[in-house]
Amino acid sequence: MIEYESVFIGGRWTAPAASAPATSAAASATIDVRSPATGQLVGRVPHAAPADVDRAVEAAREAFDQGPWPRMTLAERAEIVTRIKDGLLARHQELAELISRQNGSPIGFAVRGQALSAVGAFAAALAVAARLPEEEERPGLTGPLLVRREPVGVVAAITPWNVPQLTIAAKLAPALLAGCAVILKPSPETPLDAFLLAEVCAAAGLPEGVLSVLPADRETGAYLVSHPGVDKVAFTGSVAAGKAIMAAAAANLTRITLELGGKSAAVLLDDADLDTALPAVVGGAFVNSGQACVALTRVLAPASRYDEIAARLTAAVAALRVGDPADPGTQLGPLVSERQRERVLAYVRTGREEGATLLTGGGIPEHLTTGWYMEPTLFGDVDNGMRIAREEIFGPVVCLIRYEDEEDALRIADDSAYGLAGTVWAGTTERGTAFARRVRTGTYSVNCQRFDVAGPFGGYKDSGIGREFGPEGFAAYQETKTIHLPAPDPA
Repeated sequence: MIEYESVFIGGRWTAPAASAPATSAAASATIDVRSPATGQLVGRVPHAAPADVDRAVEAAREAFDQGPWPRMTLAERAEIVTRIKDGLLARHQELAELISRQNGSPIGFAVRGQALSAVGAFAAALAVAARLPEEEERPGLTGPLLVRREPVGVVAAITPWNVPQLTIAAKLAPALLAGCAVILKPSPETPLDAFLLAEVCAAAGLPEGVLSVLPADRETGAYLVSHPGVDKVAFTGSVAAGKAIMAAAAANLTRITLELGGKSAAVLLDDADLDTALPAVVGGAFVNSGQACVALTRVLAPASRYDEIAARLTAAVAALRVGDPADPGTQLGPLVSERQRERVLAYVRTGREEGATLLTGGGIPEHLTTGWYMEPTLFGDVDNGMRIAREEIFGPVVCLIRYEDEEDALRIADDSAYGLAGTVWAGTTERGTAFARRVRTGTYSVNCQRFDVAGPFGGYKDSGIGREFGPEGFAAYQETKTIHLPAPDPA
C-alpha cells in the first residue's frame, strides 16, 4: 500500500486544497488505486481540486516569467534533465513493478515498454536538443534574419493510464529542455508512477515552480485546460476528450498537441512470409492486453491465403498466456478496471450480433476468478463496416478482414476515421515501402513491428493533431521568433 498525503506543486510536496463541491464527480478528497489483478487497494493519493490548479499555475507562471529556468542555457537545462533520465533508469525496476501493480501490465512489458521506454524518450529528447540550435542566422530577401526558438510557456500535460510514463516523457522531456514549466495531470486510474517521477525530478534539482503533479479526474482537467495562465496543452487520450480540449483551448487560443485514438491495420500482402509476420502481428495486436492506441486491431488477409492465415492466427492467439502480471511468463495481464472489461465484453457481443465469426476467446478465463481478466479474442469474417472494425475497443479484440487485391487492401486500411499506425508485410522491402508511402497513417512499419521514440509520432484524421518525439515533437514546445538585422553597407 503506497499512500501520499500531499500533492506536488511547483516542486514542493504541499497539502491539497479542499475537495471539490459535492455536486462534482471530484467530491472525494482522495483517489484509491486498486490492483486490476486482485481488486485490492494498492495506493491512495490526494485528489487535486481547481484550487490546486490555481496554485500550480501561479507557481509555473512565476517560474517561467521571472525564474531562472527559461533563462538558463540549454546545456544547464540538459544537465538537470539528464539527472532526471538517470534517476528514472536507476529506479526503473521499482517503477516497472509499480506500474504493473496499478495498471496490470505484464512485468516484462512494464520493464521494457513502460519504464525503460520512458528513459529512452528522455535520452532521445536530449539528443534532439543537442542538435537543434536555439537561434540561427539566415539570408533574407532584404537583409539577414536571426531566427530564434523560444519556450512556449506554461504547459498542461494530460496523460492516460495505459502507458503513463512513456506518454509523460513524450511531453515532459522536450518541454523541460525547451525551457517550459509543466503542470502534469496523470490519469486518476494510475497516479502512483507520476508521484515517483516527481520524487526523481525533485532529486534532480529542478528549480522551484517548474513542475507540478496533480492527479485528478476530467472535471479538474477541464479547469486546467481552460485556465488563462496555460500557454499550451499536450494531451494523450480519447477522440471525444481531445475534441473537448480543442474547444476549450480555442477560447484562449491555447496551443495544443493531441495524440488520440487508433484502429491500426496490419496488412499481409499475398507474398508475405507468414512465419515472420504472424508472431509480430500477434505481439503488436495484443500488446498491453490490447490497451494501446497503436495496437494492430485489424488484420487484412488476401482472399487467396485467408483460410491459412485464419487457422494460424487463431492458434497463435489461443496460445497466448493470460495471468498474473507479476509472472514473467505472462503475455496478457488484466484490463485496467472492471468498467473497461465490461466495455470490451460489450463489443464482443456487438461483433457476434453483427455477424462476425468468433474464432477464439471472447470471454473471461475460467481459471482467473479475481481481477479484470479477459481472453484474447479474434473475430473472423469481419466486414470493415462493422462497429468492431471501426471503433477503438481498447482491449484484446482483433478483427480479421479479407481483401481481394493490393488496391482493395489499401482502400480498407484507409477506410477508417483513424490514421495513427500500422504495418505491411510483403515479399520484399521495396514492395512494402511502396505500399507504406500510400497509406494515410502517421507511423508505419514495413516487414517489422517497431515503435521508435527518435522519430515523430502522431496521427492523421481523428488520430490527432501535431507530433511527439523527434525534432517535430520538440518544436511543439517552442515559439519561433524572427529578428530582422540591418543589411550590410553596400560600400
